[in-house]
Amino acid sequence: MAVEQMTMPQLGESVTEGTISKWLVSVGDTVNKYDPIAEVMTDKVNAEVPSSFSGVIKELTAEEGDTLAVGEIICKVEVGGSAETEAPAQAETPAAEKTAQEPVQEQDQSNKKRYSPAVLRLAQENDIDLTQVNGTGAGGRITRKDLQQLIEGGTIPKAAEAGKQAQAPAGKSAPLAQKETPAAPAPVKPAQGASVSAQPGDVEIPVTGIRKAIAANMLRSKHEAPHAWTMMEVDATNLVEYRNSLKNEFKQKEGFNLTFFAFFVKAVAQALKEFPQINSMWAGDSIIQKKDINISIAVATDDALFVPVIKHADEKTIKGIAREISELAGKVRAGKLSADDMKGGTFTVNNTGSFGSVQSMGIINYPQAAILQVESIVKRPVVMNNGMIAVRDMVNLCMSLDHRVLDGLICGRFLARVKEIIEQTSKETTSIY
Repeated sequence: MAVEQMTMPQLGESVTEGTISKWLVSVGDTVNKYDPIAEVMTDKVNAEVPSSFSGVIKELTAEEGDTLAVGEIICKVEVGGSAETEAPAQAETPAAEKTAQEPVQEQDQSNKKRYSPAVLRLAQENDIDLTQVNGTGAGGRITRKDLQQLIEGGTIPKAAEAGKQAQAPAGKSAPLAQKETPAAPAPVKPAQGASVSAQPGDVEIPVTGIRKAIAANMLRSKHEAPHAWTMMEVDATNLVEYRNSLKNEFKQKEGFNLTFFAFFVKAVAQALKEFPQINSMWAGDSIIQKKDINISIAVATDDALFVPVIKHADEKTIKGIAREISELAGKVRAGKLSADDMKGGTFTVNNTGSFGSVQSMGIINYPQAAILQVESIVKRPVVMNNGMIAVRDMVNLCMSLDHRVLDGLICGRFLARVKEIIEQTSKETTSIY
């Protein structure tokens, strides 16, 4: 009888890892193909993972709370009955032995320095120097099990040991040798909050799996993408008057709200069509300019932020975009957002103005190249072209950009075009249908 391995699925186009939030099965349980076996959280979605086989669960290789890369093994299923598994077990070479037998330099090590929150936490708790650990995960990635094997075997590599190995033999020439060949410095460990302790009266709130996933993706974006920022002030007076004249009749007729945000999403989609460079992603040795214009929108709950996608936004009317915003927000708050709802985003528009913000610096939704924050529309005194001062409805558009992909000039032209579309929005020039 065969023992099949199930791996972490890819729950979105830019998703590279997932966190096991809850196992729905135990070792020994019988499952059918497509039965849900685990709940997995990423920075984008919380979804159930179906079984790829019918059989008996033989091993859960990951624990609840573990973060694994896409393609890493999460469990093993015995397919076809309850035959002995001795032969397959003998045929398999333990991961640790494989690492010892195969030269590290011949293996793919592209993910060696990509650590999950669980690995970082375990390494910090046990003072493990991760630079000296050979990972058995995909691309040389260090897994939680790798560290547990080192801890159980009592062979924990520490930074101090690396320094000792680099030192010269004791003697008169030791200081000179140390200057010529300095000891390897200890790696800087990311702050995990271990040094912070709750004091009497403090409230300690456990970090949820989805909050950890959001934190990991935001950290990756800030570390890998050199962020730059620009802002443009827009006169939205005509838009406000036009939308307010329609909103009550629209709600009665269509059954959902005609929001200001729908107008901004449409304006961004139109500008992206005219400036396709903005609709791009960094791919290491190339920049990928996406054909489809799929707008990611941020929808917040009390403890998490989800980013569903309005696909082909440039082909939709303002009414169609308003409908999708309403439907996607409803799915998020009802916990019914699917993995497909999160896939394919090429540019993010965030409605930070919904909670009163007037200026902000968004973190780019990796691997996209930019994010636009639509701030609150506020009444301000403005000097008009004729020199007179008037009270106008003004809004700030704040854009964060990946400077590897985009420069200030093209982003300035893009924002200027969005500004032009918004300021020209009126009953005479703009149809919502």
